[in-house]
This record gives sequence, structure tokens and C-alpha cells, in this order.
Amino acid sequence: MLVYNDFIKIFGRIGIDYMGKLRIITDSASDISTELEKKYDIDIIPYSVVIEDKTYTSRVDYDNEGFYRMMEEYDEIPKTSQITAYHFMELYYDYYKQGYTDLILVIINGKGSATYGNSCMAIDMLYEEHPECEGKIHIYTHDSGTYSGGYGHLVVEAAKMAGEGKSVDEINAYLEAKIPFRRVYFGIYNLKYAGKSGRIPSAAAFLGDKIGIKPIMKIWDHEITTAGKCRGDKKVISKVCELTVADMEPGSPYQIAYGNDEKVKDEMIRKMTEKVGYGPTECYQIGAEVASNAGPKVIGLLFDVKK
Repeated sequence: MLVYNDFIKIFGRIGIDYMGKLRIITDSASDISTELEKKYDIDIIPYSVVIEDKTYTSRVDYDNEGFYRMMEEYDEIPKTSQITAYHFMELYYDYYKQGYTDLILVIINGKGSATYGNSCMAIDMLYEEHPECEGKIHIYTHDSGTYSGGYGHLVVEAAKMAGEGKSVDEINAYLEAKIPFRRVYFGIYNLKYAGKSGRIPSAAAFLGDKIGIKPIMKIWDHEITTAGKCRGDKKVISKVCELTVADMEPGSPYQIAYGNDEKVKDEMIRKMTEKVGYGPTECYQIGAEVASNAGPKVIGLLFDVKK
């Protein structure tokens, strides 16, 4: 039985076009806006969030602003749950019934969530539960190793490529080449959420808030580490910019991640434009999945690291 790649290698060389049906899929922690979701026909699987023992569905029961209001109303740290393997399997089967031949998924950091592993497990589950699918629908799932627009940007670019008629092989090759070079620096303004979620030791978070120390975090190769510190809110943007410009591939595009403060986003755009001579390609407002761990007010830069 020929798999997709073998088919292309054999028949593509003699001019026979592969007539497949492709869908680009991600999860809601990618923080892709509704506008981009619709424009590029991206399927975004929502996470469930629990606040005060009540379960909400991201992007369905609230938008970002609605979630920020809930964070203010309840002192409890929201809890997000993984997307299950069964959920993925049902999704894959539904696409099979719709006539799709290829699914490409880019998923939240596999080291920080079981969701990516579940997306892989679901492929075997699909073929076991529905053997008629084997050889007829091909599923490619990528561990982004990062969060928010760190992979949301790659999903948007993959969807653009699909819209332009690029092949499955070309899109997968693009993702495999880009994912290892994506880096994020972001500043946290309120350490309460990072302390309670375990992203920063609680004692350090408490002390940091008391004396005004703001950590600058780095997301790189599946890990979240402290890349630097600064004292006071006003220095956060400058520090994030400094670290980014030192590491960024010169002349390459970059993106901004931000939370509930539009002024901080606008200041970051101004500062980075001054430093590199051009603005961001996109701005990603963090949703429930990131805000639950970092708090509603953050600012970050997402970029390709120097090769």
C-alpha cells in the first residue's frame, strides 16, 4: 500500500497531480485571532477552563476580554485541561467522513501539556476503531515546543501555504524547518499567577512582587527559563527588546504577544520599530491558556533565532 509521500515521489514526477483535501489544525493556546482563523480557514480546537468549579470552553463561552474579567472577579487561579486523545480521534474521524485526505496539526509545547501526545495517540486509535480510514486520511502532528503566537504564527503561515496550493510535503517541511528556531521572550508584570501555577517558585514570586522585580522569561526548546530581570514595570519592554534584538535573525519577521493592556502592546511596537526599523507582522493577545499561568498582563516578542 502506498503512503502519501510514496505516491508523490512516484506519480508526481510523471505529471499526475495529487488531488487531496487538506486542513490545518491547532489548539486555542496558539492565540490566533478570530479574524485570522476565518481568513485562512484554520480549525482551532478549544481548551476547557475551570473557574470556581465551573467549566468554560475557550473561544466559545468567552472571548479574551471576558476571561480577563473573570480573572478579576475570582481570586482563584483558573485551571486548564488537556485536549484528550478521544477528542482528537473523533475530530480525525469527522474529517475523514467529510472527505479530507490530509490533516496537519501544530500543537502546544508537548513538555508543558499532554495535548500533543494525545494528538499522536489518537492516530493509532483512529485506525484501530475505524480501520477503513487507514491509507485514506494522513495525519501529521507537530510539537511546536512553545506557546501562544510562538506557534500561532507558524500555523497562520502554514494555512497561507495551503491556500496557495502548496503540497503537504512542502508545508510539513516548512514547519519542521521553522519550529526549532522559534524563540520567545516575555515579561510578567504580576507574579501571582506564575507563582501559584508553579512557573516561578512561589516564594520568589512573592518577594519579586514586593520589591518590584520583574522576570523576563525565555521559551526555547520546550523549556521556560528566566532569561533576565529588571526593576519596575517601565523597564520590562526595554529588557525584552534588548534580549530579542541580540538573538533575532537580522531582518526576519517578528510578532508581539500581549495581554489586557493595549498601551503596553503599542509601546512595544514603537520600541521595536525604533530598534530594527520595521514593525511586527502580527500581534497575539494571550487567551485563557497562557493568562492562567502568566497573568493577564504580559508583553513578549516571538521571533526566529539566529541560525
